[in-house]
Formats: sequence, structure tokens, C-alpha cells
Amino acid sequence: MTGMTWTLAPEPFDSPDASSLRRDYYDEVAGRYWGRPATAQEIDEGLTDDGADLLVPPTGQFVVGRFDGAAAACAGLLVVDADTAELTRVFVRPEHRGTGGGGLLLAAVENAARALGIRTLRLDTRNDLVEARGLYAKHGYREVPAFHRRQYAEHWFAKELPAAASTSASS
Repeated sequence: MTGMTWTLAPEPFDSPDASSLRRDYYDEVAGRYWGRPATAQEIDEGLTDDGADLLVPPTGQFVVGRFDGAAAACAGLLVVDADTAELTRVFVRPEHRGTGGGGLLLAAVENAARALGIRTLRLDTRNDLVEARGLYAKHGYREVPAFHRRQYAEHWFAKELPAAASTSASS
């Protein structure tokens, strides 16, 4: 894959590429949970009123990652309060996993959080999302006590964000 590159940038959560990524994300997490592929109707229902409309400034941000120009990853940032935000909808399409996109995606969202003055980034995930838990741990997220009791949350992570200058989220 020499010459292939990742680029990451904020994008409206309802753009065609972002919408496609959000559908694929929901399809994967629902399918893993249920042990079978999600139906189109189930995906539509899961995306209805899912809170993605908050992933816009000043309440959040949605980032799309492209690998060699093709939409391949996404993540959302949801502001909780002046110091805290949640990382949500982190997804790298399976064919692009192992190419470094997950770490670049986290860096892009962390930089967006810093730009908003966020000092702590937190998230929740499930037992079956082993790859996600590994990604978070690899990039400095530590398991913390539960900060909510929402359905499907089984692990909680947080990372303190230094106020250091931002770094590039492209390679």
C-alpha cells in the first residue's frame, strides 16, 4: 500500500460519505451484538434520533477519514461540559483496519477537542468490541469507573488531553 495516505477532516454528520459510514458503523455494532447482520430497517431505526445532530459546533464535531481519497473511517466528538467531551461512533471500515487510520482518527478528534478547550475525553464501549478497546488502550485511554449507566456500555475509558500545540492528523 505504498503511497496510500489518510486524510482526516471535519464533515457534516449527514453528508453522503458520513451517512454511509454511520450506517456501516451501526450495522457492525448491532450485528455483533445480535450475532447476525442487522436489517436495513433496524439500521434506519437505530440511526433515527441517535443524537448525531449534536455532532456539530459548538456541541460537537464529526470527523471523516479518507484512505487514498475514499471514505474509510469516522468518529464523533460530543461536548458534555466546558472541560469534558465524549468520543462516539469511532469506526474504521474493516478493509482499512491495520493501516494506522484508527490512531490518526483519535488524534484528529483529540485536536478538535483541544480546540474547544476540552481537557478530558471519555468514551464507553462493549465487551465484544475488542479491537476498539485495544485501540483506545494503545493511544493512552485508561479504563475508568462507569460515568453513566446507558444500555450497551460495559467499559468506560478516559484520557486527559494536554494543552500542547496540535499535531497533524494526516500522514
